[in-house]
Amino acid sequence: MTNNLITLAHGGGGERTHALIRDVVLRYLGNPTLNCLDDGACIEIAESRLVMTTDSYVVDPIFFPGGDIGKLSVCGTINDLVMQGGDPRFMSLGLILEEGLRVADLEQVIASAAGVLQSTGVAVVTGDTKVVERGKGGGVFINTTGIGARREGIDVHVGNARPGDSVIVSGTIGDHGIAVMSAREGLRFESDIVSDVAPLWGMIKPLWDEGIPLRCLRDPTRGGVAAALCDIARASGAGIRVREKTLPVRRQVRGACDLLGLDPLEVANEGKAIVVCDPSSTERALAILKQSDSGRDATEVGTVVESHPGTVVMETRIGAERIVDVPSGEQLPRIC
Repeated sequence: MTNNLITLAHGGGGERTHALIRDVVLRYLGNPTLNCLDDGACIEIAESRLVMTTDSYVVDPIFFPGGDIGKLSVCGTINDLVMQGGDPRFMSLGLILEEGLRVADLEQVIASAAGVLQSTGVAVVTGDTKVVERGKGGGVFINTTGIGARREGIDVHVGNARPGDSVIVSGTIGDHGIAVMSAREGLRFESDIVSDVAPLWGMIKPLWDEGIPLRCLRDPTRGGVAAALCDIARASGAGIRVREKTLPVRRQVRGACDLLGLDPLEVANEGKAIVVCDPSSTERALAILKQSDSGRDATEVGTVVESHPGTVVMETRIGAERIVDVPSGEQLPRIC
């Protein structure tokens, strides 16, 4: 492309729109279905049980340590499908671009998304591009819809937790939210804090392949682990007890949270899962998770219990107890 900035003409449906799609989007995401450039896509899935999700991504800034809005959008959509027991297959991708955005930045965003899609075998089969006036779009907003096929016999709804089940967190918590905050505010810590944004398909698939009896899956994104555990407790009608001393939190993330007055339990993650499984399979599940880069710090952090139904209780480091609530507000604006 000869223009190095996005203009309103790029959203007008004319030659500049076509050039942008051809030179940037199709360059990285092109495939026989998307290349048709129809207003929709005809796809084939043999399985009868499908899962579907949709989401919008407005992270600020669009580039942050460990990722960017492109990688975030496709990982988030893939992970939502996986958390429903789905094998991710297809995706739509809608771009809302702000006038004045550097085309090179857009290309970096699309290339980053393409890398994740290629590694997971997911295809973007349809999409859309719009341009808004300068100052009204945050650089890039992305909307995605994902479709997958649910595996036979898999039901990991959050209401399935039963007393006695083990609660596993697949890795260190709070990394994403603090990484985005540090990039937005220009904060400097003792060591770099990098977002955990990653697709979870490669980590969760082996659990199904090995027949691990999973009760629930949940990715603790906005609201963090606190919101995800509360969702499971409320939906299942059971209580959950977690142990603060076993929660995997990086030292630098804990220090940043202390400095900023944040609770690591409530800080967003984009590459972690909460896995609730039958207690007889806990050790096998942990061993499988730890074989993945995303799951190498997987830890059993608690148990589903009959007492205090619908409520999450944490045993603190000093031996006391406190109730874990759903966060009442947005701690870190525009983290996903």
